[in-house]
Amino acid sequence: MTMDARRPAADATVFAAEITPHRSLGRRGYLAVMVGFGVLSTIVSVPFYLLGAWPVLGFLGLDVLALWIAFRLSFAQARACEQIVLTYFELLVRKVTPAGAASEWRFNPAWVRMESESDEEFGMTQLSIAEKRRSIHLAEALSPRERADFATHFGRALATAKAGPRGAPTPGHDQCPATPPT
Repeated sequence: MTMDARRPAADATVFAAEITPHRSLGRRGYLAVMVGFGVLSTIVSVPFYLLGAWPVLGFLGLDVLALWIAFRLSFAQARACEQIVLTYFELLVRKVTPAGAASEWRFNPAWVRMESESDEEFGMTQLSIAEKRRSIHLAEALSPRERADFATHFGRALATAKAGPRGAPTPGHDQCPATPPT
C-alpha cells in the first residue's frame, strides 16, 4: 500500500492556537508608570514632611506599594494561557492557570460540537465545545469580536477534521485553476 504524498497525514495538525490574556502595558510602560508615580509621591510628600506632617509620607508610600502589588497581580494573571490543538483524530484543550497548574481535556473531533452565546449589543459572549455530557469554555481571554473571529476559524478547522484526512483538500488543489490573462 502506498501513501499519496498529496494527502495530509492522519495525525497532521489541522488547527493550533495559544490564547493568552491581553496586557496593554509592557515592561517599559510599567517601569515608566512606577517611576513617575514614585517621583510624584516623593514630590508631594516632601513639603508635608518639612511641615512636620511626616505620617503623610507613609500613606503616600502605601499608595506606591498598592500600585506595585496591583501590577504584580496583573502580570501574574498574564501567565495564564489556553492551548488548542486539533488533529483529525483528537482535539486537545489545555488550560494553564496563572499559578502554572495545567488541566487537559481530550475530545474526539467527530463528536464535538461548538456552542456559543451572543448578545445583540456586545457580540459573542461565550464559546464552548461539548461532547456528550462534557462541556468546556474556550477563548475566555478574548474580546467578543476576537472570540467570534476565533470561532469562525476554529469552526472551519473542526469541519475539516470531521471530514477526515481523505476529505481534506490536497495541497495546491484547493483553489480554482488559474485562467490565462485575456
